[in-house]
Amino acid sequence: MTVTYHSIFRPGLFDGQTILVTGGGTGIGRAVAHELAALGAHVVLAARTLENLEQVAAEIHAAGGAASHFVCNIREEEQVAALFDFVLAERGALHGLVNNAGGQFVSPAEMISLKGWRAVVETNLTGTFLMCREAFNRHMSAHGGVIVNMLIEMWRGFPGMAHSAAARAGIENLTKTLAVEWARAGVRVNAVAPGLISSSGLERYPEAVRPMIEQNIRDIPMKRMGTEAEVSAAIVFLLSPAAAFISGESIKIDGAGSLWRKTWEVGEHNHAPAAYDGFSEDSVES
Repeated sequence: MTVTYHSIFRPGLFDGQTILVTGGGTGIGRAVAHELAALGAHVVLAARTLENLEQVAAEIHAAGGAASHFVCNIREEEQVAALFDFVLAERGALHGLVNNAGGQFVSPAEMISLKGWRAVVETNLTGTFLMCREAFNRHMSAHGGVIVNMLIEMWRGFPGMAHSAAARAGIENLTKTLAVEWARAGVRVNAVAPGLISSSGLERYPEAVRPMIEQNIRDIPMKRMGTEAEVSAAIVFLLSPAAAFISGESIKIDGAGSLWRKTWEVGEHNHAPAAYDGFSEDSVES
């Protein structure tokens, strides 16, 4: 079956450009890769699972687009370096980078092991940093370019995912910092922050999380989940010339959920700290 992507942007928008998409074998990354390819870009797909990369590359080729792929764990510095060796040897240039790869699992903070914490923080924050640094040092410092990083809806904390919220908050600050440091080279760095998105990533969560997801949908003002295509469109906009004067920004794609949605039920309890009153009775003058 041929997979055809219908983009809202004009055909040929990215003709002649090479754009690297991490996590490009599934979910949002797959949608971004399809849309960019449909708009004329040669998309380089990177992820840990070869089978997924081959499948998406085959879909893009069948639809008339151009794509190549490379297996890479972005937590590993040597693998990131090898990925850029491949991209620059094959394509000779890199115009855009979408740091979509990441991951997390649901857990109360007190139950997150050090191994679990490190896995999430190193994948999301360290991996994003390594990709940004390599893109800049290897090509964009001399030629300019655009980087789009991936956040989550973590503006009021994210109970149940303390590891990912901390890492993504770090990515947001990294985005702002790099936007200033690398402006001298003509590099723009932005981020997108999806809320609850109907994506293949939801399938990896255990069944016990289902009720929380359903409650979160009800709490979103728009009363539905977002789509992968809606996230992709925001990323494509940031990559495009229409965003030429936008850098260091984070676009929320959450149906206003970050303004209203609650993600963690606090049960009734009587453990609040004792109230403090600076005017004790024995110090009040009669």
